Amino acid sequence: MKKRVLSIGLLTMAMAVASCSNNDDSNSADPNDALFAASLTDITNDVITVTYEDLNTKATALKGAINTLAATPNEANLQAVRTAWSATRAPWEESEGFLYGPVDTGGIDPAMDTWPVDVSAMNAILNSSQAITASLIAANNEARGFHLIEFLVWGENGNKTADQLTPRQLQYLQAAATDLQNNTQTLYDGWKVSGGNYGSNFINAGTTSNIYPSKKAALEEIIEGLITIADEVGNGKIEDPLNSEGGTPNAQFEESRFSNNSKLDFANNMRSIQNIYLGDFGGNDGAGITDIIAHHNQTLDTEVKAKITAAINAIEAIPGTFSDAIYNNRPAVSNAQAKVAELQLLLEGMKQYVNIL
Repeated sequence: MKKRVLSIGLLTMAMAVASCSNNDDSNSADPNDALFAASLTDITNDVITVTYEDLNTKATALKGAINTLAATPNEANLQAVRTAWSATRAPWEESEGFLYGPVDTGGIDPAMDTWPVDVSAMNAILNSSQAITASLIAANNEARGFHLIEFLVWGENGNKTADQLTPRQLQYLQAAATDLQNNTQTLYDGWKVSGGNYGSNFINAGTTSNIYPSKKAALEEIIEGLITIADEVGNGKIEDPLNSEGGTPNAQFEESRFSNNSKLDFANNMRSIQNIYLGDFGGNDGAGITDIIAHHNQTLDTEVKAKITAAINAIEAIPGTFSDAIYNNRPAVSNAQAKVAELQLLLEGMKQYVNIL
């Protein structure tokens, strides 16, 4: 019922905007066209493409750190790998608000981020006599990518030491890092102008785009991506370990539990929403969805920004590790989940609002 009331309220505001627009000269250009064009261009160039560029740069650094560890397996080099993994993980989680385009059509999301790790498949490769190469592990999504690397460098309980890494495990890490960076390179190449230039489908929506017949259709795709990641965090990434079986917590369902990176993952997923909404990433300050919403309804724009911030703050306020909190600080976890749900609900209403503009 609450969702219905909010949606009707947003639709009422949108209809008022549409009514005012209908009083204008019917031959005039769409007053939203310039706003839509600026937002689509800046989101494409200043958020999505540069996020993938940052991801690829950090994946390259991770590959280098793993090569150094393989050559000299000591605690300092192991810690450097862990630091590089976490640094690479951040832009990946900040990209999960836009899992469309090459990341989807090329099957790159499951290739990089399938959870849980298939330890049996990994061990079968480790125990074989095969040379461990990137192409070999690429045949099994459950034994490659972020979480395979995470498992090998932290261990099941998060306390692995450098001297516990076998030569075959170090070879596996090198192959996995190469495979991961191959995929981040493919993502960046797919979006950049000198590569596949997928972003042109958004920038040229309604004109020469083969995917989006209108700018509004492209914006709806972008907003749907934000709704999708909010739903995944609240109803999947948090819900599954918090209430795995009728309210019973189970840390086995927690993503990034080996590294205790889960809370940061979830917060960065919310930042993915924030970056797209504001049109900002890594110092770039472009036009975003906020420019469209604020132009028509500053109250709604303020509310969306506040809900994003509240979701991030609630996730970061969960005490200790997420693994511990689902057992010992369940109210804090539930509060974070509720804040994400509130954001998702508002984004769903905002999508309807934009559709009627």
